[in-house]
Amino acid sequence: MKHVKKSVLLWYSPREMYDLVVGIERYPEFLPWCERAELLEQQDDAVTARLSLAYAGVRHAFTTRNSHETDRRVSMRLVDGPFSMLDGDWRFVPLAKPGGNAETELACKIEFELRYAFSSVALEAVVSPVFDRVANTFVERFVQRAEAVYGPR
Repeated sequence: MKHVKKSVLLWYSPREMYDLVVGIERYPEFLPWCERAELLEQQDDAVTARLSLAYAGVRHAFTTRNSHETDRRVSMRLVDGPFSMLDGDWRFVPLAKPGGNAETELACKIEFELRYAFSSVALEAVVSPVFDRVANTFVERFVQRAEAVYGPR
């Protein structure tokens, strides 16, 4: 099993970062490996989504069920795909800017954790190098997206 754990402090609010993470339909706009993103089922506090990966000549799709705690957390669990296991969590921890109004001027700490394993040795040999790269740049891509959408801070 592989494990990615990242943490970053940002001058964006938990709401802003949460909105980017739950905006799955927009992933192909800023995740270079995401060829397609489909919402299969949507509820108030959860969504089932299918992402199509296309990177370095490798193409695979996977489906996750994502449960949400608005502005606080997104948890992902595998439904299907080339994995034997895939689960992850985004946590958005509010932080007040120094000297700022804690009600309106929030920064946040993002904590991202992803655990995954492939369903076969052959899939691991083909998909793992690509997915390892994807997993390790995931947070960085969302930080870049925040700067593009909300402006640099």
